[in-house]
Amino acid sequence: MKNIVAIIQARMGSNRLPGKVLMDINGKPMLWQVIERVKNAKNINFIVVATTNNHEDNKIIRLANELNVKVFTGSEDDVLDRYYLTAKKFKIDTIVRITADCPLIDPKIIDKMINKYLNNKNLDYMGMGKPNLCPDGLDTELFSFKALKKAWMEAKLTSEREHVTPYIYATHPEKFKITQVNSDELYESDIRLTLDTVEDYTLLCCIYDFLSVGFFDFEKIILLLKEKPYLKNINSNVIQKRVHEDLKDELIESINLLDLQELNRAKKVIEAYINENIDID
Repeated sequence: MKNIVAIIQARMGSNRLPGKVLMDINGKPMLWQVIERVKNAKNINFIVVATTNNHEDNKIIRLANELNVKVFTGSEDDVLDRYYLTAKKFKIDTIVRITADCPLIDPKIIDKMINKYLNNKNLDYMGMGKPNLCPDGLDTELFSFKALKKAWMEAKLTSEREHVTPYIYATHPEKFKITQVNSDELYESDIRLTLDTVEDYTLLCCIYDFLSVGFFDFEKIILLLKEKPYLKNINSNVIQKRVHEDLKDELIESINLLDLQELNRAKKVIEAYINENIDID
């Protein structure tokens, strides 16, 4: 029986949005939401939060301990090394790579990918396509310990060390047995469901506010975005048409939902759309 483990990489030191992994969303830290959603994946044996040795990341360690999740601390910049040492310590055969800025990660997609991975003999790596064939924020990668060790031993470029898997799927794919999720199995790739900016945070909070009763999967998110298409525009850089009166009402409704202190800056983003009458798609 393979030891299939989700390694969630998390650190407080984000350049664009410091401390984002512990920002409040629906009354819980962002990382809490990620961990609880990954726990719903049936094919994962356990979860490890892989963080850094930095003092500021002690908050991440405390949260992981509260949630009875294993922890490993390692290099901040050499994330490939952090992953390798984590996998080695916990004797992991198959690594499921998750990042802590994806609070809408879908356990159903994780399980589906694990099943496909296991049914494809001697596979080294499975991803979602580059560029992704699904929204940013559902990103899941699976790879073997053997492939991880080879990358750890041979990768030299900073980008290969910082982002863990480029050595496998990008710069040296000829050395590995690789597959990607088929394009017809994923969809809505133009939606951003990850957290890098205040605009992203606004959208994520809106989604949680509208769907906060019980667990919700990707299908429910898509239905929400079809019912309230303006939500996609909150963190979209595409600006094409005027804000109509009914859209303004919807935006105001979202502002009223975002009542946490941490959302003050996010509120201003939406208010700018209304007050300045900015074109949005």
